[in-house]
Amino acid sequence: MTAAPPDKRLTLEEFAGRITSGMTVGIGGWGSRRKPMALVRALLRTDVKDLTVVSCGGPDVGLLAAAGRIRTLVAPFVTLDSVPLEPHFRAARESGTLAFEEWDESMFLWGLTAAAHRLPFMPVRGGLGSDIPRHNPRLRTVTSPYEDGEELLAAPALRLDVALVHMHRADARGNGQCLGPDPYFDDLFTEAAEETYLSCEQLVDGFEGPPQTLLVQRQNVTGVLHTPHGAHFTGCAPDYGRDEEFQRAYVQAAKDPEAWAAFQERYLGGDEDAYQEAVGARTGADGPGRDGPGRDGRGRKDTPA
Repeated sequence: MTAAPPDKRLTLEEFAGRITSGMTVGIGGWGSRRKPMALVRALLRTDVKDLTVVSCGGPDVGLLAAAGRIRTLVAPFVTLDSVPLEPHFRAARESGTLAFEEWDESMFLWGLTAAAHRLPFMPVRGGLGSDIPRHNPRLRTVTSPYEDGEELLAAPALRLDVALVHMHRADARGNGQCLGPDPYFDDLFTEAAEETYLSCEQLVDGFEGPPQTLLVQRQNVTGVLHTPHGAHFTGCAPDYGRDEEFQRAYVQAAKDPEAWAAFQERYLGGDEDAYQEAVGARTGADGPGRDGPGRDGRGRKDTPA
């Protein structure tokens, strides 16, 4: 008789307790799109620090940088999309409070691919002829062993201790479904990591849609977290778009220490429920469904719908 797959559901507190200082943490999503922001906010409520963060960066990087949690950032960019440069990242770079290892997007893709395939590196043409190898001492070149003898850049494997990704749908066993227009590199993050924590908009007992939407496979997932509206304020299309008004308030607050302290107190001073309630109060709308049924006495999500 085959045993049933394990139930991998966790609370945000249980997840955060598993992340320790000094880890290399990969964060999925892209800029200000489908970021696992509820997981990032959970990390801000701990004392974890000295992280190496690997990300196509957005406000995930910004919040962690503002709190002084990042030792080294590995990224091709850090943007809010409609705002070209993330303000807290800009401030951290100008003050020198984090080390920045810059990759281009093709090198980043193949570095994750190398880690996913347990290879030391992948050859890539991207970056050759640019200043990136000059500024990034980790990068080396290799020569093709075939007749062409071409010199290529060797993108080293981006091995991760932990990956954090956010999906539209997931089940308790760790399968994750992406319904958006772009998977970004989220599947590679999960495959490149020793452990993956998957947050989701909806916890389901079965999936609808074509099989290629099942982006994340349960064998790569350590824990599942049901976090409705958990990508806010980034977008999670088609479920919801980026909260541009909130993002503008975030950017404006980042310009002044007193304004940022007030922003933190209002939105980041409590738990995830308090955050979602504050966002709802700001817009005059009801909260995004975190206070309804679906929790047992320990704060866990109950049986998937």
